Amino acid sequence: MALLPPSISVHPPWLPIVDRALRVASLMRLGLRCRASEGEGTAAGQREAPLKVMISGAPASGKGTQCRTIVEKYGLVHISTGDLLRAEVSAGTEIGKKAKEYMDNGMLVPDQVVTDMVVSRLAQPDVTQKGWLLDGYPRSYAQAQSLESMKIRPDIFIVLEVPDDILIDRCVGRRLDPETGKIYHIKNFPPENDEVSARLVTRSDDTFEKVKSRLETYKQNSEAVLPTYSDLLNQIDGNRQVEIVFNEIDSLLQKICENASANKLAKTNGKPQDSKDTAASKIEWRGIPTRLNNIPHSREIRRYFYNDVLEATRHAIEDKKTRLQVDINIPELNPEMDVYRIGTLMELVRELSLSFADDGKRVKVCVQGSMGQGAFSGIPLQLAGTRKILEIMDWGDYGAKDTFINFGAVGASEVDKEDDMFILIAPQNAVGNCIIDDMKAMTDAAGERPVILVNPRLKDMPGSSGVMQAMGRDMRLKYAASFETCYSFRLLYYAGSFYPIMGALRMAYPNKYEIYRRVDEPNGQERYVLLAEFVEKPTPDEITNAFRPRKNEKEKSESGFWGFLSGIL
Repeated sequence: MALLPPSISVHPPWLPIVDRALRVASLMRLGLRCRASEGEGTAAGQREAPLKVMISGAPASGKGTQCRTIVEKYGLVHISTGDLLRAEVSAGTEIGKKAKEYMDNGMLVPDQVVTDMVVSRLAQPDVTQKGWLLDGYPRSYAQAQSLESMKIRPDIFIVLEVPDDILIDRCVGRRLDPETGKIYHIKNFPPENDEVSARLVTRSDDTFEKVKSRLETYKQNSEAVLPTYSDLLNQIDGNRQVEIVFNEIDSLLQKICENASANKLAKTNGKPQDSKDTAASKIEWRGIPTRLNNIPHSREIRRYFYNDVLEATRHAIEDKKTRLQVDINIPELNPEMDVYRIGTLMELVRELSLSFADDGKRVKVCVQGSMGQGAFSGIPLQLAGTRKILEIMDWGDYGAKDTFINFGAVGASEVDKEDDMFILIAPQNAVGNCIIDDMKAMTDAAGERPVILVNPRLKDMPGSSGVMQAMGRDMRLKYAASFETCYSFRLLYYAGSFYPIMGALRMAYPNKYEIYRRVDEPNGQERYVLLAEFVEKPTPDEITNAFRPRKNEKEKSESGFWGFLSGIL
């Protein structure tokens, strides 16, 4: 969700239109090729594209100062969502009216409204002519992907890096002169005299607790956004003098100006890479994180899978798929292993739910309720306590819980008209009971609204007498099989053992099923090598054949070594 900041450094929402000829001459004197001109100095019909810059930095990183300097030198239109919100609301535009409704009701302005506002501003003549500087936007994965889907990309993404302790000191040490509005710092920029010093005050958002909270929020936002722009990323040490920091930024921007007709500047931590269309490259990307036998999984490994699942699910929903299932079987999500963690499953569901809530969707997260009667009452063991965990989890500071995200059970009675989509957590049959009937009633009530099953286990279970329930069994299993898999991942092992890992089977919609072999490296590292692809889910025999040595290699015994796949699928 986009949040209107309580305090934003003041920048004019629209830059004044200066005399074009004077600005062109000024840029020429600076030795830059003019990217904002409409043909001056270039052949007709060969006008260079205007400069496009995104900049990000934590509170007190010096981002505001650098933005002003960049705008002053390059003539870009400075765009910040805070300024845009105020301007759109003040002007009474359609977007402004939508934003005002949310703000008047104490709600967050949804990502889609903010994105519409930004896109509208980017399409205006002064921006298309001069170029733009997007300040602190996008702030979420959903916002970044919205821009990607519209082919809106910067030439460069600048991140100002400053250590946390320095940032906190800069904020906590700031003081405001209420009479002049001037900002001081008790150590770095003290007041001129005792009279000014006596009237200085600390701004409400410059307390230690609030600064720490703002820093954490910034880090979470950055973690979600930066992977989208990894090929354009330039991290700059912001803990230096203002002039030195700008000189480094200026050097990067000049390279773009001087090579406007060449490819975009593409860097990841200073290492050149081939620039590609991000939306397309994400679909074509292949890879598996390593060290999956390290338990507990690292935050990076969990984040990889959360994002992988989210992206595949989004693609499927965008293609109008409404009955989906996610099957992810890494060690922490495999209930047959003693390292199974319900918290990892809850984190995955939270990431899915919050991402769709960021788009303004109302998500109902469902856990099947207690089934059966008397001695047979209960829910599957791996779901025990799940509903309570959902209630006490951290759902962010923006009020998503109970507004855009609600909790329920599995059944038709849980489908409300305001729900946009449903996420069912590990639905499964319990002894003597069949959840599939409740699921069918729920999806019938949901109609064309998406229903997503996360790690379902929908096989028939024996009743209290030890006999399978035959009534309607074929119909139930046929219904369970009607859900389309949008994401699948499982590790492949030797037969009868969970280690060592032999490889992996992965599918992320709309890609094919991919079989990988795990390869040990001489330096103690490992990697996954793509062996084969299949349009449909491969059979155990097809997977086994993918691992077989080629004919020109030494024959290996069929016993034991190639039997590792038996019974795992």
